[in-house]
Amino acid sequence: MTSVAFSRTVAVPSRRAALVAAAPLWTAVSLAQAVTRDGFDLMRHPLSQLSTGSLGWLQITNFVVAGVLMVFGAGTLEGKWAPRLTRTAGFGMIAAGLLVMDPGLGFPAGTPDTVPTTMSWHSIGHMAAGTVTFTALIAACYVLARRFAARGSHGSAVAAVIAGTALLAGNLWAMSGGTAGTVTLAVGSITAMGFLSVVALRTR
Repeated sequence: MTSVAFSRTVAVPSRRAALVAAAPLWTAVSLAQAVTRDGFDLMRHPLSQLSTGSLGWLQITNFVVAGVLMVFGAGTLEGKWAPRLTRTAGFGMIAAGLLVMDPGLGFPAGTPDTVPTTMSWHSIGHMAAGTVTFTALIAACYVLARRFAARGSHGSAVAAVIAGTALLAGNLWAMSGGTAGTVTLAVGSITAMGFLSVVALRTR
């Protein structure tokens, strides 16, 4: 009985730490590559494109590890739907890491500076996985916003709405082909993921 109780006591902080670490880790590794990889320009290339080229394994691993941390840590969130949606987003991250998008627009270095005219099956899979991830992250933020508002935590509720809307707007702008859409998508993704990490950090 004591060993079971101890196991559960250790498991909760471990799950919390996993979700807390997911966003900062993914963000740090992604941005470090964005400023050091030859030919990469965040104004033109999405962070997902870092998964291509000889160093692509770094971003592939980054996606998979962040996804695993989200899946493992999702249970630390309160309620039913926030954990489920966060876990779904985590599985989407894992899939997005394993299904690599196609090179294009001059990245990796040496790639023709044009948009690919066709998409490989794994690039299509990456887009689908991304859609699942973004939708789940946005929904998780809005679910948490409602939960925070219901218990009078209005500041947290507003922050949740801002985080979810940042990703929603950033993704829609990117999908529309808007100027610097890759930047708005990156900012939205980092904001939504970061919010979940902050919520996990504050959960007791």
